[in-house]
Amino acid sequence: MDYLSADSLPWVSEIQQRLRAARTARRLPPALLLISPVGLGAEQLASWITALALCESQSGAPCGACPSCVLLRADNHPDFYLVRLLEDAQQIKVDQIRELIEALSLSSYRGGFKVAVVEAAETMNANSANAFLKTLEEPAGDTVLILIARPSHRLPATVASRCQRVSLRAPPRTEALAWLKARAPDVNSWDAALELAGGAPLLALNLPQEDIAQLDREMRETLKRLAADAVDITSLADAWAKSDWQLKLLWLENWITRCVQADLGSVSSLQSAEHVRLPAALLKAKIRPLFELLDSSRELRRLASTGLNQQLALESLLLGGRAALGK
Repeated sequence: MDYLSADSLPWVSEIQQRLRAARTARRLPPALLLISPVGLGAEQLASWITALALCESQSGAPCGACPSCVLLRADNHPDFYLVRLLEDAQQIKVDQIRELIEALSLSSYRGGFKVAVVEAAETMNANSANAFLKTLEEPAGDTVLILIARPSHRLPATVASRCQRVSLRAPPRTEALAWLKARAPDVNSWDAALELAGGAPLLALNLPQEDIAQLDREMRETLKRLAADAVDITSLADAWAKSDWQLKLLWLENWITRCVQADLGSVSSLQSAEHVRLPAALLKAKIRPLFELLDSSRELRRLASTGLNQQLALESLLLGGRAALGK
């Protein structure tokens, strides 16, 4: 576990300072909910908080040198537990949560805290969430629970209300660009990648720079054809399935968000001077379908690593796109 990588993310430093102060005062929250879009380092921050809680040093935690820090870095700490989506699964299953609860009921192996991280917490089904409630309501004094969730309404309120919420937000554009330039000084401009990533520096860092301009042109043309009902959905879905369709969904999510937020529904792309337009008169009537399309796109991208039928899922999404954009 590379728990020190969070130290390289300046936009989480304030959160780190608050949690360090809480540890010093022996008031670490028993349950934290990290709400974050992709690309802001929620997983890195969760690893850092884990190290902060488990570190055996009295000061300067996480120290990186004590036995707990060494064990954690080797992914071999007996008091750390991780729950995430199983391969090809779309939900965190109740059996996973029950196993976690049973493990947390045991005494700490090293006599300190026990820490559990639940990634993609919004994918817990009703049974999983209900099984977790008692542990959240009555956490043991030596336990720290860290839930990571994407911004959505899917996480049950009964779960969210029992956690201290920490929201990660994209840093100011100048700060994000400076951070990206420091990590890849050979790249001439990070503007287009950062725009496509919705301001998330870690996501922008991993985007294919050379493909962004072509993607922008291709997606604007696709939207025009969808709006005019001038494209065969099955053929288009097949073409998307054979390409980097997750990148296309990211572009679509970014465009919808900016389109809805704009006063007249008109936004310009940093990759091109040409505008992507949705007339104001049409935008008002299409707000709900656009939000539904946005939700569908996010859900499909979230499930990309599972065993879903990509062809059918993309066809459904594109049908929704045609309904949302058509006149």
